[in-house]
Amino acid sequence: MLLKKWNVKRYWVLPIRVQTAYRKAFFNLNTRTPEHSNTFIIPMKKLSLEELNRVSVSEYKTQKKRNAIVVLDNIRSMHNVGSAFRTSDAFSLEKICLCGITAKPPHREIYKTALGAEESVDFEYHKKTGDCLAILKEQGYKIVIIEQTDQAVLLHEFIPSETEKYAFVFGNEVFGVSDEALPYGDLSLEIPQSGTKHSLNVSVCIGVVMWDFVSKHSK
Repeated sequence: MLLKKWNVKRYWVLPIRVQTAYRKAFFNLNTRTPEHSNTFIIPMKKLSLEELNRVSVSEYKTQKKRNAIVVLDNIRSMHNVGSAFRTSDAFSLEKICLCGITAKPPHREIYKTALGAEESVDFEYHKKTGDCLAILKEQGYKIVIIEQTDQAVLLHEFIPSETEKYAFVFGNEVFGVSDEALPYGDLSLEIPQSGTKHSLNVSVCIGVVMWDFVSKHSK
């Protein structure tokens, strides 16, 4: 951010030693131009926790949620489970469905990455992923399988409806979405990749997919 000329005048009334320290810290001589000859750069600063205006857990529970659910289909790592809670909290998603071997709170390994989001985000557990998806379909959710399939739609081409409710299904770190879950899918999404692995950690995948949904759904 550039200081206007009247702010520069304030600089000159500072004590010499303060001017010197200020100049060393903030002047960027390499980027000065004739039109900005009387200006200097003010560096950005990180916001404090108070400046972030974070809501409390009780406030979060009552605020309006986006019409989306994260379904974890046999996720092995509790750190990935915790990350899913944290992402769901960040984007104010409706809830998380934990299925199969997926661990459920409370657990200290989940807390390490959830950092308390397991207390704000609602969740439910289902022994079988198929049973969970059958219930969600009956409740009117569109089941979105996040997997590389022969019918996958590339993520950037997916346009969510403002009126639909969505359940995004993320699969096991090694085997992906289970065969049990695939028949319930209304569509599948694939994140375009051009590297050697064609694979992302499931917690990264959740962040990418849900940010894409929120960015499109909020327009």
